[in-house]
Amino acid sequence: MTAREQYSPGPPSGVRMIRKEGNNWELILVRELRHPPEKVWQALTDPEHLREWAPFDADGSLGTAGSTVKLTTVGAPGPRITETKVTQADAPKVLEYEWGPNDMRWELEAIGSGTRLTLWTSIDRRFIAMGAAGWHICFDVLDHLISGTPIGRMAGPETMTFAGWQRLHVEYAKQFGIETPNCGPKTAQNS
Repeated sequence: MTAREQYSPGPPSGVRMIRKEGNNWELILVRELRHPPEKVWQALTDPEHLREWAPFDADGSLGTAGSTVKLTTVGAPGPRITETKVTQADAPKVLEYEWGPNDMRWELEAIGSGTRLTLWTSIDRRFIAMGAAGWHICFDVLDHLISGTPIGRMAGPETMTFAGWQRLHVEYAKQFGIETPNCGPKTAQNS
């Protein structure tokens, strides 16, 4: 059995939302990783690392403030390419850019020999539970990658067929007190 076949995401944790006016809400995800901030920073900014865990590909490094990078969403029905400008890159502490209409702010805080990674992202309230489930899995994949036990990127519509994503989606919706939108396949299956 491969590491990916053995992978099952843990319970929803370290995620909260901030209600804002209209449909644009803030999703905050916090994860403690066993790796130093420098390793986590590299995984957040280097295109080769991003290809292994993030829900987008980058055509350049996200590690330089002022740089322009094209982000291509993984698994979109058609090419969804967003040109973004890195607004802040203070290695290995803070990274800010936009991904489409969503603001992305990553903070890395050294805790012992590891890192507390916090992501703030704006997201349409209709998709906040989906986003929480997706980022939860991305963070798990990131942790495996940095640990040297990669399980392969899980992003886009393919992930919505994964039983672990389905469970997280429902659990985050309950945690946030929102209705689960009708999305994805009716029956979950392992992939």
